[in-house]
Amino acid sequence: MSLAVLKSRALTGMHAPEVTVEVHLANGLPSFTIVGLPETEVKESKDRVRAALQNARFEFPAKRITVNLAPADLPKESGRFDLPIALGILAASGQIPGDTLDQYEFAGELSLSGALRPIRGALAMTFAMHRAGGRQRAFILPRASADEAALVRDVTILPADSLLQVCAHFGATDADARLKSHVVSTLEIRPEYPDFTDVKGQVQAKRALEVAAAGGHSVLMVGSPGTGKSMLAARFPGILPSMTEEEALESAAVQSLTSGFSIERWKVRPYRSPHHTASGVALVGGGSVPRPGEISLAHCGVLFLDELPEFGRSVLEVLREPLESGHITISRAARQADFPARFQLIAAMNPCPCGYLGHASGKCRCTPDIVARYQDKISGPLLDRIDMQIQVGALPHEDLLRQADGEPSSAVHARVERAFALQLSRQGKGNHALSTGEIDVHCRPDAAAEQLLRAAMIRLNWSARAYHRVLKVARTIADLNGQINIGSTHIAEAIQYRRALREH
Repeated sequence: MSLAVLKSRALTGMHAPEVTVEVHLANGLPSFTIVGLPETEVKESKDRVRAALQNARFEFPAKRITVNLAPADLPKESGRFDLPIALGILAASGQIPGDTLDQYEFAGELSLSGALRPIRGALAMTFAMHRAGGRQRAFILPRASADEAALVRDVTILPADSLLQVCAHFGATDADARLKSHVVSTLEIRPEYPDFTDVKGQVQAKRALEVAAAGGHSVLMVGSPGTGKSMLAARFPGILPSMTEEEALESAAVQSLTSGFSIERWKVRPYRSPHHTASGVALVGGGSVPRPGEISLAHCGVLFLDELPEFGRSVLEVLREPLESGHITISRAARQADFPARFQLIAAMNPCPCGYLGHASGKCRCTPDIVARYQDKISGPLLDRIDMQIQVGALPHEDLLRQADGEPSSAVHARVERAFALQLSRQGKGNHALSTGEIDVHCRPDAAAEQLLRAAMIRLNWSARAYHRVLKVARTIADLNGQINIGSTHIAEAIQYRRALREH
C-alpha cells in the first residue's frame, strides 16, 4: 500500500479541529514534502521523523514522500504531527499493518531517538474528540500528556513512551504487548490553599471578601502598605465555592494550551497575579498563533492585580469587556480565536502615591491634586464595573502583637457554599451573572430598602450599572444571612462596599 491515512488534531484557540494526515509514497527521486499550510515547527518534522525512524531501526523509504495535512486552509503548528507522519510512512511502506489505523487518533512530538515528548493542548484535543460524538476513536499520545487527557470521561487514552511501542501495538498478536488504557484517579487530590487564620484582624475586609466569594463579585481593596491586602487576596481562592467537574475541565483545558497544567492542580481554583509591567497582550492573550492570556488562565479562578494604578491605563482598559462578557475574542490578520475568561477580579492599591493617606502616623504629604491624579489612573468605566470597593485599614500595634486567632477558611467556605447553593436553586447561576431582567425578579428590595437605595443613588450620582451591582451585592448579603427578602440592613452594607474611592 503506497497511501496511508491517519487522524490527528490541530489547535485554534480552545478548539481542536480534526486533521487528516495523508502520506503517499511514489517512485522518483527521493524527496520529503509536507503540504497543507504547515508552520515552521511542522516543516521541521521532516528531519525529526527521518532520524527517529532510522534510530528505531526502520527503513526510511528512498521514494518521493508527500504528506498532506487536510483541511488545507487550516494552519498547522507545533510538533504534535510527528507521530502520525512517522506512522503514515511506516504504514504506506508496509512496515506496519495499516488496516486498523482509522480506529485511532494520534499526537506526539518525536525526539531523534524515537522517544515521545509531551505535547501542548492534550486536554483540549481530548475535549474535542468527546464533543465530536459518533464513533469514538482511541487516542494515542505521549505518556507525559496522558494524565491531563484522561480527565475527560468516556475517551480511551493509550499512552506510549516511544515510536517503537506504538508500532509494537499495531503488530502485536498478544494482548499484553498492546498499549494499555490509561485511567487517572482524581479522588485522592484535595485542593489546598493558604488559610485566613494567618491574617490578623481585618474583620471588615474578611467579611467583604466572604460576600464577594458567595456572589462572584469583583473587589478593589484600598489601603496603606503592609495592611494585608496581598495576604487576603492569596487566601481568597480558599473560600470560593468548590469547583464543579465542568469548571475544572474548562480551567484545565485552558491551562493545557500553555503547558501549564499538572494533575496536582485538578479542581484547584487558578490564582494569577501578573506584575504591573504586564502588557495588554499578556493580560488578554495574543500572538501570531493566539495563546490565552492571564484573564483566560484565571478562568474559574482569581485574577489578582496588585498596585492597580501602576498598570498602564491602556492595559487596564482591556479588562472592561471581559469583566462583562466572560470571554475574549482575539482577532489577528489571518486568525481568530475565542477563549473563556470568567475570572473573579481582586485588585489592590494604595490610596495615594506615597501610600499613607489617612494613616495614623501622619506621614502622607500628598496634596489633594496629587491624590486625585493618582486615583484617576483608574478610569470611571472600569471602576464602575468593579462591584465592591473596600478600605483595608492599618492594624493597631496591639493587634499585630497578638497571635492570629481569626476564623479558618473552612468555616467561611462552608457559609459561602450554602449561599451559593441557594443562588443555584433559585436562579441557576451566581448573583454576579444576573441580567437586568433577572435582577428585577430576584433582587427586589422591600419598601424601606428601596427608599434607602434611591436616596444613595441620587446622592452618590451612581450610574445604572452601579445601581444594579449594589442590588446584586445586597442579594448576596441576604443569601449569606439565609433571608429571602432584601432589607435595609443588606442595602446599607452593600452601599458601604462602593465608597472606598471617588463616588460614581
